[in-house]
Amino acid sequence: MSDGQENVPEGWEKRTSRSTGMTYYLNVYTKESQWDPPTKPASPGDTTSEVQCAHLLVKHRDSRRPGSWREENITRSKSEALLILEGYRKQIQSGEATLPELAQKYSDCSSAKRGGDLGMFKRGMMQKPFEDAAFALKVGDMSDVVDTDSGVHLILRLK
Repeated sequence: MSDGQENVPEGWEKRTSRSTGMTYYLNVYTKESQWDPPTKPASPGDTTSEVQCAHLLVKHRDSRRPGSWREENITRSKSEALLILEGYRKQIQSGEATLPELAQKYSDCSSAKRGGDLGMFKRGMMQKPFEDAAFALKVGDMSDVVDTDSGVHLILRLK
């Protein structure tokens, strides 16, 4: 293996970024690329390339940016944020309200005005825990609480 080429699973190509010189890996079926070496063969149906989700975000004082359109300086603790989000989850599960309705009123994300709708996004565009949860959901399903650097979320897969 003196040519520097390592074996990559079937369906993947090892490439070098022209702009950074870093190695990346291309799924030849979906044309998606990733920095991490692939661990399993690629297949045409391997990954959903894009999803559309809405989310309801509750920030806390340890969030990356502890402020929002609703509250300039968020001082609640993470455990308080989790309790608030759990209350929203119960309302959604009981049919009292929908995630988009609650997001519009209470989400600490600027997507609130769109009922939490984040539009279509691909892998690599969101924080990893959020991405993993979003891509694992079936259309119409809602996540459990997802914890990211931004705060705590409920995610609803739309497409």
